[in-house]
Order: sequence, then structure tokens, then C-alpha cells
Amino acid sequence: MTKHNWTREEVLALYNTPLMELMYKAATVHRESHDPNTVQVSTLLSIKTGGCSEDCGYCPQAARYHTDIEGNDLMSVSHVKAQALRAKASGSSRLCMGAAWRNVKDGEDFEQVLDMVRTVNKLDMEVCCTLGMVTENQAKRLAEAGLYAYNHNLDSSEEYYKEVISTRGYQDRLDTIDNVRKTNVTVCSGGIIGMGESVEDRVDLLIQLASLSPQPESTPINALVAVEGTPLEDQKPVEIWDMIRMIATTRIVLPKTQVRLSAGRTQMSKEGQAMCFFVGANSIFAGDKLLTTPNPDVNEDMALFEALGITPQKPFEKGDKPTSVPKDDSELVPLGEKPKWTRPDHKIERNEQAKAKAKLVRSAH
Repeated sequence: MTKHNWTREEVLALYNTPLMELMYKAATVHRESHDPNTVQVSTLLSIKTGGCSEDCGYCPQAARYHTDIEGNDLMSVSHVKAQALRAKASGSSRLCMGAAWRNVKDGEDFEQVLDMVRTVNKLDMEVCCTLGMVTENQAKRLAEAGLYAYNHNLDSSEEYYKEVISTRGYQDRLDTIDNVRKTNVTVCSGGIIGMGESVEDRVDLLIQLASLSPQPESTPINALVAVEGTPLEDQKPVEIWDMIRMIATTRIVLPKTQVRLSAGRTQMSKEGQAMCFFVGANSIFAGDKLLTTPNPDVNEDMALFEALGITPQKPFEKGDKPTSVPKDDSELVPLGEKPKWTRPDHKIERNEQAKAKAKLVRSAH
């Protein structure tokens, strides 16, 4: 049975269980709600890269840091369709489109994203978007276009979030998820480990996700990919044992959720990934890039699936295909909203240092 009121003591005890026992427990829970030999494959496509106004310490797309990311404006609908067909041919059942925005703004760009959603939905693929904060009306317009899932990660515990990001508030993340829940769109929400957080922070993230009702249909667990030029560039890679523990604990706390083994897979051995699948990871991102960071080649993934006897999940196995309302038949209109999303006023020392360093590099050029 799904439990929403986990305590920190309970989840900490789970996380710290001797590894072999934790793996056995998680694998048992996994088999109660999921086929252990089926993994959902998503492709993540950056439809608008770089130039983001946020100061997320892990992100190479933040305009204030100096990284080697090449920015690009919003992709055309035809380019997105071509990428979706390519992803589908390689075994993906879901296309997740990410735009480096703080929040969705009504206007031409959002209308173009709605056209992308309609186009990909017609290809019989699950369509996911991650576009930043959304209002209730914007979420309803995405649902009407045929969106299957909306991704909005909580990143970390509410407490540690303040050590990573100063330009937006944690409650805004929860409010966005709440707005999506007012539609038939499923929720994808998870976090990142390896940012310098404590085990308690990891546990508190899971408690927050578990307390949502319903719990997210999909939860990505990312291992930080430390990118040069970002405030977190010096963080050591996450140990595989930490990743296995986190996936296993997530599986037990979120029993029905699809747990996605996300960023950081290039640093994991095939055996390490196999152990993550064993303890409950049943979704991955495929393709050579995750927005801007490296990811294993899709052929490598399919070879691993073959070795393990894993079958890619078919689209809409966990939920019905949404109906796309054609643009001309839409009953929803942009409201021209200007929501007051939070801008906390605290400063994060390492973020400020990375920003100052970026200014120096730019002035030198």
C-alpha cells in the first residue's frame, strides 16, 4: 500500500539498511507493482538551450556562469518532429522537451511549444515538457494540447535547496506541481544527489515526494554531473553505492512510481546500472545528451537491455493516450498572467564566486 506519511527516522533507517538487505527489500517491492524486465525509455530534447536567468548551482545553462554550452533559440516544430521520429525509431516511448526558462510566459514561444506537443502526441509517443513554473491555465492549455507528463524537479530537500538556488523558492516548485495536478497530466518530479547534501537531505526529498497525493507517476534520480564553470564544478562524482541506496529507498517509499535512472549514467559501469534496475529503477533517459551533459549512446543501452533480458516499455502502458484538441477548436485562451513567482533575497557564496569568475573570463575575451 502507498504510504504518504513517512517519518525521517523510518526513511533514514531504510536508507542505512545493510546494502544486500536493502536491495532485496527494494527488489521485492518493485515486483509487486512493476514488471522487473521492462524499462521505460525516454529521450530528453533541449528545445531551447542556455541563457537562463536562474542561478541553480548545478546548471551549465545559467546565463551568469561561464560554461562551454552553446545557446540556441526555440527549435522549430519540424525539427522537434524529426528528433521525435528518430527517438521513436531507437526505442523511446517518451519525448521530454526541456526549455531553459524560469517560467512559462504566454506568447508566441508558448504557442509554438503547444504545437510541438500536438505534433509529438500524434506520433503515438508520450509527450513530457519541462519549462519551469506554470500557472493553472498554462497547465490546462498543455493538457488540452495532449501533454502526457510535466517534469518539475524538487532537486533536494527544502532546507538544502537554499544552498543551491537563490533565485526561486521551494514553494513555487510545489505550487507548479499542484497546478499540473488540476489537469489530467501526470507528474514527473525527482532530484539530484551529489551536490554536497547530507543523507538527511536525500531522505527529506523522498519524504516530500511521498507526501504528495497522488505521488509522482515518475521520479528521476540524477547523479550530479559537475560541469566546469558552475558553482558545483569541484564536487566529487557520486559513488555507485550511494546511487543504488537512493534508487532502492526511492522504490520502497514510492512503490508505484516509475523511478528513472537519469543523469550520471556515463560514470556508472554496466554492472552498476544493472544493480539499479534490480532494486527498482525502471526508466532511463536514452540518447547521447541529457539537455547539455553527456549520456550513454542508445546502442550501448540496447545492448545492455539485451544482456539483461530487459524489454523497452511501450507507450501509454501506464496511462491512456491524451486527446489533442486542435488549435482552432481550443476553448482555452492565454490570460496574459504575470504571476508573482518568488525571488528569495539570500546570497549563496559559491554561486556569487562562479558569477564573478565568469565576468572575469568574459572581460578577458
